[in-house]
Amino acid sequence: MPELPEVEVVRAGLVPALVGRTVADVEIRHPRAARNTAGGAHAFRALTGREVVGAVRRGKYLWLLLDDASDALLAHLGMSGQMLVQRPGTDLAPGPHLRARLRTDDGSEVWFVDQRTFGYVDLTRTVPTPDGGPGGLGSPEPVLPAPVAHVARDLLDPDLDLTGLVARTRRRRTEVKRALLDQTLVSGVGNIYADEALWRARLHGTRATDALPASRLRELYEAAAAVMAEALAQGGTSFDALYVNVAGTPGYFARSLQVYGRAGELCTRCGAGIARARFMNRSSHFCPVCQREPRVRR
Repeated sequence: MPELPEVEVVRAGLVPALVGRTVADVEIRHPRAARNTAGGAHAFRALTGREVVGAVRRGKYLWLLLDDASDALLAHLGMSGQMLVQRPGTDLAPGPHLRARLRTDDGSEVWFVDQRTFGYVDLTRTVPTPDGGPGGLGSPEPVLPAPVAHVARDLLDPDLDLTGLVARTRRRRTEVKRALLDQTLVSGVGNIYADEALWRARLHGTRATDALPASRLRELYEAAAAVMAEALAQGGTSFDALYVNVAGTPGYFARSLQVYGRAGELCTRCGAGIARARFMNRSSHFCPVCQREPRVRR
């Protein structure tokens, strides 16, 4: 599933195409794309004539803020969702996986393409942010789409209280990798960047959060922020043709991964073999020398 860097690449690409434009038409081409919206595909007719005033992201969630900020068009990319911008004059065939299409007053289109149909778009009301700060990157408005109200700020959010996040993490009494993946604690981190951050911080994912000094948790979060910023600068991590920007171009941070997907290869820091272990129906990748497993696991 795309994580923060991949979604941010998409958000940034939507800004010049949509912000300040008026919605001319919306077409829902597959009912699953609108499954979370009351009224289904017909509800999206209400978007016609509305101005897009922001393309906003919090964690892995992306939304278009409309008019007076009381409504938002929320998009979740799921496992294979893409947002592709088509400028006027292009004549590309949409293909069989086009699930929704939005057209603006200048003739531009944004296609929501989703091969596996796990993603969706949702026309929803907004609610105030719990802390009174901006909802996310891309707008100063202190609102969030209602379905995202439970999602915490992410590590690249300038309004994140890192000291408070560290304190909340120590109170969770859980394993440190589980804390990284808890979107109600800190959003945007998935399996790829959790493994990479833990390697950078020299921490095993099963270490207990309440047994770690605050300074070590801060180092971990700073490592996660750094690796995601580096991935963002390289267009994100693309393992196949599904993770692309709005022009259909993949990112290339996969070349810089140190542990994720490298089981059996040598650690670039110490030379030990990268290990893989089962974790929450997925896998964890780590260096058994640089990231010592705790003697007592919780």
